[in-house]
Amino acid sequence: MEPRFNLFDSPTAAKVAKRLYNVALALDSSTLPKSLRKLVELRVGQINGCGFCVDAHAKEAAAAGETAVRLSLVAAWRHSTVFTGAERAALALAEEGTLLGDADGVSDATWAEARKHFDDDEIGTLVCVISLVNAATRMNVIVGNPGGSYEPGMFASLTN
Repeated sequence: MEPRFNLFDSPTAAKVAKRLYNVALALDSSTLPKSLRKLVELRVGQINGCGFCVDAHAKEAAAAGETAVRLSLVAAWRHSTVFTGAERAALALAEEGTLLGDADGVSDATWAEARKHFDDDEIGTLVCVISLVNAATRMNVIVGNPGGSYEPGMFASLTN
């Protein structure tokens, strides 16, 4: 499977992709655990059917120390015992934040559960992670960027 288009062949799209990557780097300063961010990123990629994003986020999560069992159960997190209450709240927020049109936005119950587990910086980080990954998945799905070739850290050269 070949992508329809390489976004880096467009000067404008390449600038946007680089800026999105650099914006995402700001999330590293949050107290929200990196492993949780990776699980949320993976779930958003799964929901949006982005092979490239699922590949990238699963490999990045594994490189960050996430276990194969937990990675394989992200898609079925509601029906597994390996996620904490905070992780479950974040995954629920990721799902509702990704499927905005399906349920008229994020429910008050999901938001309240997330707020029980996360302080202002962490909840802000979750909102940003969910939003940024949704943007990236949409870009990759539109151009048909396939999964399978991602190597952890391969975008490090995009930093300012």
